[in-house]
Amino acid sequence: MARLAGKVCLITGGARGQGAAEARLFAAEGGKVWITDVLDEEGQALAEEIGAQYRHLDVSSEEEWQAVVDEIVNTDQGLHVLINNAGIFRSNRLVDTSTEEFDLVMSINSTGVFLGMRTAAPAMISSGNGSIVNISSLAGMRGAAGSIAYGASKWAVRGMTKAASIELARKGVRVNSIHPGLIETPMADEVGVGAERIAKRTPLGRVAQAEEVANMALFLASDESSYSTGSEFLIDGGLNAL
Repeated sequence: MARLAGKVCLITGGARGQGAAEARLFAAEGGKVWITDVLDEEGQALAEEIGAQYRHLDVSSEEEWQAVVDEIVNTDQGLHVLINNAGIFRSNRLVDTSTEEFDLVMSINSTGVFLGMRTAAPAMISSGNGSIVNISSLAGMRGAAGSIAYGASKWAVRGMTKAASIELARKGVRVNSIHPGLIETPMADEVGVGAERIAKRTPLGRVAQAEEVANMALFLASDESSYSTGSEFLIDGGLNAL
């Protein structure tokens, strides 16, 4: 079933993890996929594997965002889906977080989402319809000690999603956020967040796979979610219900 047939899709942070799972699924569902990342070797290899396009993109750069979106529109005559997936995690308590660390996390996780929405929205409006999916986190729904910069950035994504959804609704563009709990990805491995401990606390008793986030992103990118905008979609195994 080609649920994204005719749709041009841009996925940031698409070289590995959740972004790669989304890219594979979107391509399999008929989408014209453009992958961006700063991991060029991995991103290019994935693009060749699934028949997508890859471009380097530092999401904190206004100029790079504009160049990528302009190329997509000029090549494929439109842009219909943006998955703001790129992000980083830093673990530090309030008193140990430097201004430099805070600014770095915000520049990628929050400013990157802002720039992506701002740059993509005009192209989507011109296309006549669009869906923006911002990947936030369970940390954007509830407080967590030891990751103040990350939490701040993900709450910002949640707030921007709601503001943008109201502004763009009458122009045919929907904006929603996904809030994953712990997902089995390279990022989770790198930061050592205690997957086994979290799995034991989770009502469903396990961590999630990247493909489960991709399935939600596909639903929101497709016309199946045509009446959903400004909403949060949790993939957390029930943790936020505790």
